[in-house]
Amino acid sequence: MRRLQGRMKQVIAAALIFLLCAANVVNAAVWEDAGAVETTAWKAASESTDTADTDLSLDLYARCAVLMDGGSGRVLYDQNGDVPLPMASTTKIMTCILALEAMGEMEDGASYTDSQTEAAPDAETDMDAVLGTDSETGTAQGAGSETDTAAVQSTDFETDTAADIICTVSGTASAQPEVKLGLVKDDTFYLSDLLYSLMLESHNDTAVCIAETIGGSVEGFAAMMNARAREIGCTQTYFITPNGLDAEDENGEHHTTAHDLALIMRYCLTESPQREAFLTVTQTSSYSFSNISGTRSYSCSNHNAFLNLMEGAISGKTGFTSKAGYCYVGALERDGKLLIVALLACGWPNNKGYKWVDTKKLMNYGLSEYELRDITAAVSQTGEIEVTDGQQEQVSTQAETPPSVEVLMRSDEEVEVRVEMLQTIEAPVMEGTQVGLVHFLVDGSEYAVTSILTTQEVKERTFLYCLRELTEAFLLRR
Repeated sequence: MRRLQGRMKQVIAAALIFLLCAANVVNAAVWEDAGAVETTAWKAASESTDTADTDLSLDLYARCAVLMDGGSGRVLYDQNGDVPLPMASTTKIMTCILALEAMGEMEDGASYTDSQTEAAPDAETDMDAVLGTDSETGTAQGAGSETDTAAVQSTDFETDTAADIICTVSGTASAQPEVKLGLVKDDTFYLSDLLYSLMLESHNDTAVCIAETIGGSVEGFAAMMNARAREIGCTQTYFITPNGLDAEDENGEHHTTAHDLALIMRYCLTESPQREAFLTVTQTSSYSFSNISGTRSYSCSNHNAFLNLMEGAISGKTGFTSKAGYCYVGALERDGKLLIVALLACGWPNNKGYKWVDTKKLMNYGLSEYELRDITAAVSQTGEIEVTDGQQEQVSTQAETPPSVEVLMRSDEEVEVRVEMLQTIEAPVMEGTQVGLVHFLVDGSEYAVTSILTTQEVKERTFLYCLRELTEAFLLRR
């Protein structure tokens, strides 16, 4: 009798297990048929929330100044860095890099085109879906009134056998005010030569000649400049002229910010496919060339005094107009650090040296107070999350090993690590399924992110699985 009762208990228990599994299967089918979406909760963790000291004052002459880590883009010092102001001939670093990229396209055998269409933002993982030189005087000539919206079309360049681009001087270019090379209407030059006139001597007529050649017109080239600025991440920059002469249209004044200017220089030095060519031009001390016919010869000398002021200085561009005052953007590379300084409104006539004082002060601050630190070195995020309707209750997880990301940090700063991870996941779960993210931040800004993945497979608890488990349990108890 007792044996019979025992058997009856086993049968009843097995029946209950069977009914439970069947209910789960039916419930899942109902949700699937109804097209229901289950909202997933996230766990969040944070370590170290120290922020940078924002109260430091270096007593600069410049109205607006930024010191930037050229490697990561992190701003190390900011004085009115987001205030829009005219930037004079520092504009020409954008003119130069677009011209170099046009030449690069020609060398690759492709026609150079550029679109003013606003660039799409960088793709990010959506966790909800987972789970001094005075350079210019006078006013701008040849600037259109529809710079930011003018259509930019493909330009078929006239080239020679070396794939250099031939520039023909227009009346608009030859009429530009000092400082100028003295271009004569209808004369022709190689673009590669004019770039040295543009960057070493800051010639205004050369800038317009280059712009008309690359963009078809000053207006077209300005639209290309604005499109590229948006792609780089500039949010308060508006180009009207390729030479930086003061200009205004119905959309506003020709302007940038110290932060945006530093971003443009960072692009020229680290991100553009023509970054090496940009350095070659801007580091050249002197250059001589002639027009294509050989009837006129020209010599240019580099007026960027910063190249000889500090060890490791690698590039820069000066600027001045009566409205902008003295401006400068320059870069230094030393001890593995790439530092970029951008200055706007740094004095007016009789104070040409202010920009060098400020630049050296900012560079020395960056060299002495900041060291490179690999912010992802300590990641070892492991754990488990609950699995619903799975053949096991939990699945193990592990953060992917991120690439090394070095950021300049002060000794008193810490890396902030933020973890996002699913609380539960529904079976079946494949090995390597993304279930979270680890964010690495410094002073509130993110510089790296890596995924958290499952380290094993978890199969779904199906009707057949339940039946098999029930059968095995029954047989083992016999």
